[in-house]
Amino acid sequence: MSTRLQVVVDEAELARFRAASDRAGTTLSEWARQALRQAEHGAATGDAGTKLDAIYAASAYDFPAPDIDDMIAEIHRGASM
Repeated sequence: MSTRLQVVVDEAELARFRAASDRAGTTLSEWARQALRQAEHGAATGDAGTKLDAIYAASAYDFPAPDIDDMIAEIHRGASM
């Protein structure tokens, strides 16, 4: 089931949105739906404290890794193959 969503914008914004939808080759409604989906996908989820806790927990591990200069040299060797 579809539901109508009303978004109030000024005339200049509406003109820009219409032009963008024309460039995309789609209707203004479809362009708006895609923009809303993209905005939703890019929106941060979870609170900063939870994310920081995860980073702190991960930093407690000690995984073997070569020196940064060795890693860069390996990357360059791999890129030239």
